[in-house]
Amino acid sequence: MKKQPFFYLFFIGAILAVFSGCMKKQSFPDTPVISFLSFETFVDTAQVVRMGILTISYQDGNGDIGLNPSDTFAPYQRNGLYYYNYVINYFEKQNGVFKQVDLAIPFSLRIPVLTPNDPNKAIKGFIADTMDLYPPPIHDTIKFEAFIYDLALHKSNVITTPEIILRRK
Repeated sequence: MKKQPFFYLFFIGAILAVFSGCMKKQSFPDTPVISFLSFETFVDTAQVVRMGILTISYQDGNGDIGLNPSDTFAPYQRNGLYYYNYVINYFEKQNGVFKQVDLAIPFSLRIPVLTPNDPNKAIKGFIADTMDLYPPPIHDTIKFEAFIYDLALHKSNVITTPEIILRRK
């Protein structure tokens, strides 16, 4: 028995309906949410940690994460609270207690604009940041805390890495 063209159209329509139902638009809160994924260290030939890569995931409902290089006026001015939109605080374990260490060159940075050119602005992804750990930290156990600000100055949750034990000779 020969199938009618209507059957094929119905079949194709049913398949498209099933797949379009599976591809729903992402929906997240407008305040960014981040999660710790990993921290990987790299050593030199003398087994001294020289570098680390901190990787986090992020999601944001309206996709307003990121700054343009020209975003340097208030509230994003240099030395201002919002100049860095990816804030990374550094801690060293000293006598069994973690203490924040202010560095001459901070680990914080400015994330470039991530807003998609799409009607659905919801975004998610990950950020891997390479961190120079040389000269080596004074203490052999460190950790980081991090959070991000979006363009509307919404602050994400704060993540904390596990203790990172650096090898010593």
